[in-house]
Amino acid sequence: MLLRTSLSKRPQSINSLLRNHQTCSNTSTVTTSRTTLPKQPRRTLIPAPGPNTGPILERRADRELPEIQSNRGWLKTIPIFVVTVGAAMLGIFNYQKSTSSVVSSTLYALRTSPQAREILGDEIYFAQQIPWISGEMNQLHGRIDISFWVKGTKGQGKMRFKSVRPDRMSYFRTEEWSLETEDGTVVQLLDSDTDPFRKE
Repeated sequence: MLLRTSLSKRPQSINSLLRNHQTCSNTSTVTTSRTTLPKQPRRTLIPAPGPNTGPILERRADRELPEIQSNRGWLKTIPIFVVTVGAAMLGIFNYQKSTSSVVSSTLYALRTSPQAREILGDEIYFAQQIPWISGEMNQLHGRIDISFWVKGTKGQGKMRFKSVRPDRMSYFRTEEWSLETEDGTVVQLLDSDTDPFRKE
C-alpha cells in the first residue's frame, strides 16, 4: 500500500518540477527581453575650422573634415596660361636669334658696306630696343632666311639675309642680302665681288 502511494505521488512531483522549470524559464525570458543592453556612446565630431577661426593648435582624431568646394573657376585661367607660355616661348626663341652669330655678322657687314652706310648712315644697329627677328634660322639643316629692321643716323630699313647649305660637308652660300627702305625701295647689297660672307 505504501509502495503504491509513493508511486502515485512520484509523477506528481515530477510534473510539478517540470512546471516550476517552465515557469522559471518563462520568467527569465521575460526578464531578459525586458532588459535593454547598454547603448554605445555616440562620438560627437568637433566641427571643422572655418575661414575666420584661429590657427589649429592641436590635432584631434574626432575633428570633422572640412567640406571640399567644387569650384571650377580655375578653368577660365587656362587660356591665359596658354597665351602666357606661348608668348614666353616666342620671346626666348627671338632672343636666341638676336644673339646669334648670324645676326651679329650681318650687322657688322652692314656697318662696313658703303651702300648700306649711304642709305642708313653711321651707327647702324637694331631699329627697336627689343628687336624682332622674323624668319627661319636653322643652321643644323642649312637653312637661314631672316629679316629685321635696322636704323642709322640717316634713316632705317628692313634687312633680309638668306643663305643655304647644299650639303653637310659644304659651306653656306648666300643667296640674298638686301635692304628695303621705308618707301619700299629694295637695294641689293650682295655682289659677287663684295660678298662679306664668301669663304675664301
